[in-house]
Amino acid sequence: LRRFFEDVGVAPSMSPAADIYDSGNELVVDVDVPGFDEKELAVALTDHTLTISGSRASEETAKAKTLRLRERLEAHFERRFHLPPEADLEHVTAEYGKGVLTLHVPKIADAKPRSVQIVKK
Repeated sequence: LRRFFEDVGVAPSMSPAADIYDSGNELVVDVDVPGFDEKELAVALTDHTLTISGSRASEETAKAKTLRLRERLEAHFERRFHLPPEADLEHVTAEYGKGVLTLHVPKIADAKPRSVQIVKK
């Protein structure tokens, strides 16, 4: 399928693939970033927008070689995801292993009404 789009002149996305799923009490974001070290990745949160970016030194291609196909991630990328209002932005955690960046975004507990006992003075 990729070759079809290349043949008609539409370049495939060079952004890392991502999965976002809801486990009930948190959102989990998995982003495939093979070839990047955790030091080359950055995560930022602003106004319920999650921004994941990466930057690494680009590989120099020898002048004698002609690149025929490029499917690997670029040296720089940035992905943005809008988070729902119930996302607890103060307690987001991130972990990296085997080329996958995983972010855990806890949800704020729903505000449940509670009754207050009235005491006579």
